[in-house]
Amino acid sequence: FIFNKICHCTQWRGNMKKHFETEAIRTQMERSQFAEHSAPLFLTSSFVFEDAEELRAAFADEVDRNIYSRFSNPNTQELTDKICVLEGAEDGVAFSSGMAAVYTSFAALLNSGDHIVSVRSIFGSTHTLFQKYFPKWNIETTYFSAATPEEVEQVIQPNTKIIYIETPTNPGLDILDMEYLSAVAKKNNILLIVDNCFATPYLQQPIKFGADLVIHSATKLIDGQGRVLGGLIVGRKDLIAEVRSFFRNSGSTLSPFNAWVLSKSLETLAVRLDRHCENALKMAQHLGNRPEISEVKYPFLSNHPQYKVAKKQMLKGGNIVTFELKGGINVPIIPGLKPLATLKQLNLIPHRFHVDLPQDLIDGVMKAKDNTAISEIGVEWCIQQSKELKEHGVPFLHYYSMGKSKNVKKIAEALF
Repeated sequence: FIFNKICHCTQWRGNMKKHFETEAIRTQMERSQFAEHSAPLFLTSSFVFEDAEELRAAFADEVDRNIYSRFSNPNTQELTDKICVLEGAEDGVAFSSGMAAVYTSFAALLNSGDHIVSVRSIFGSTHTLFQKYFPKWNIETTYFSAATPEEVEQVIQPNTKIIYIETPTNPGLDILDMEYLSAVAKKNNILLIVDNCFATPYLQQPIKFGADLVIHSATKLIDGQGRVLGGLIVGRKDLIAEVRSFFRNSGSTLSPFNAWVLSKSLETLAVRLDRHCENALKMAQHLGNRPEISEVKYPFLSNHPQYKVAKKQMLKGGNIVTFELKGGINVPIIPGLKPLATLKQLNLIPHRFHVDLPQDLIDGVMKAKDNTAISEIGVEWCIQQSKELKEHGVPFLHYYSMGKSKNVKKIAEALF
């Protein structure tokens, strides 16, 4: 039978724990009088009121109802409710992009003169905020290495307000121990914010390990099909109240259509990630046996530096694999062309990751080596393209996608 569930983040499970897939499908908005099976789209800029008193009460936050789609909308609320349920959060807000969520998490909670402590291996645009824009408002950032998280306590200052991490990190695939960092944060009365983009709530729930806020770029795995942009912040209700106030006045609103697409995408997140992770692990194991590869990094390989932490925090290892090439990335493959130029000539990669980052940060991410390749085990990638690489003399692949393909072993073998 079919049933409907109205979800409010602060009352998300009661006493009955459901499977992830059930929560992702059954957490939905209240049905209308038309008894639709699938949630409808609410493409409206504003909502009507019975009288002036109802309008006044709504703007005074005395009643919980939609006013204006820049503030809230049934579709964005359904998406937010789902992520709150899946992450175990008290409340949340949906944004127009992942970076809108990242920016708002700091803009809403920091003041001039505050200080951020961040893991060194972070997304390039987040680094740009830290180094180019936040200093304009007298907000400084100090980095610590993912390889030595004990550095955190050494770089905390009296004005530090936030510890910010990604785990797994982008693109180095380092794993941060969230329980340890949460203990450090609480000891120093500061917040722990975790970017959960690479794992999604299916693979890990940072709030269980002490995170105060969790950020998502829903554009990536949550959508999973390259259709729409979106971002979310979920976590403690008191912090989300600050985030929501800034959000309502700054306008980084997620469109109802994008929210509808992302809510539907969550219904298949588990089954998609199961295949992604299965294929990524197979690829990592295959690459680890190749003589052309000096090192493979994947969270669920037992030789990963933080393997035990990954097993504690994550359900599976994720869809990203990184590996290092013997001889370095500057060794010519096709005569006269460096590897990246070779792949560009074959129309296989549109760009190189993190080319805009300063060298000291790149060194921190890539362990000061110039032979690290990044592989996203994404959507279908056919065997013919693998053979084309081999025919052109390319013994490795810098970036490729193959995700849900059943032929992962054949594709892996075709790479070398």
